[in-house]
Amino acid sequence: MSENQSTIRSICVYCGSRPGRDPEYMAAGRALGRSIAAHGLRLVYGGGTKGIMGAVASGVLSAGGQVTGIIPEFLVDMEATRHSLGQLNELIITEDMHQRKHKMFERADAFVTLPGGIGTLEEIVEIMTWGQLGQHEKPMVFANVNGFWAPMLELLNHMRQEGFVHTGHKVQPLVIDDVEAIVPTIIGRWEELAQVGAEGEGDAEVLSKL
Repeated sequence: MSENQSTIRSICVYCGSRPGRDPEYMAAGRALGRSIAAHGLRLVYGGGTKGIMGAVASGVLSAGGQVTGIIPEFLVDMEATRHSLGQLNELIITEDMHQRKHKMFERADAFVTLPGGIGTLEEIVEIMTWGQLGQHEKPMVFANVNGFWAPMLELLNHMRQEGFVHTGHKVQPLVIDDVEAIVPTIIGRWEELAQVGAEGEGDAEVLSKL
């Protein structure tokens, strides 16, 4: 978010390119997508059209929303098909994973993590790391569908207790079980941050980092 941006415009969703074993994961992806569209926001995601990735994108598109897919060339045929990618409103094909993640960060005003595997975990952990280092104040959410992220949250708490999460106040992702509550909560959090930034020059830095 730049200093003159006062409203949230997009949400980045990290999630698996596979459906997982619990049908609730796919259902949550579609529901989140519909909610993003219903609130007039754009989805920014990894471009895949399979698994939970595909469910989120189809949820947004079916509700008339806008989707930006960002995918490296070598994953195009692994996580999607070239025909299905043509249905996205905007498609960015990058040279590698590093470029993909950077562009996703640039395009997003908040981050939501649905169930997924190692790649999904790596993506949200990097965003949390950048937050800890003071590089952004964008809201971060663990969509804790059927308790999927409970082991991860337990590990984070263990790290804090053992003194390894410094500036811990900057690493406080929201944990939300109800998918329908995710987007409204993010919007509320964004408005809080915008208000803080508007209350004084010293807090303007918050806005400039979003």
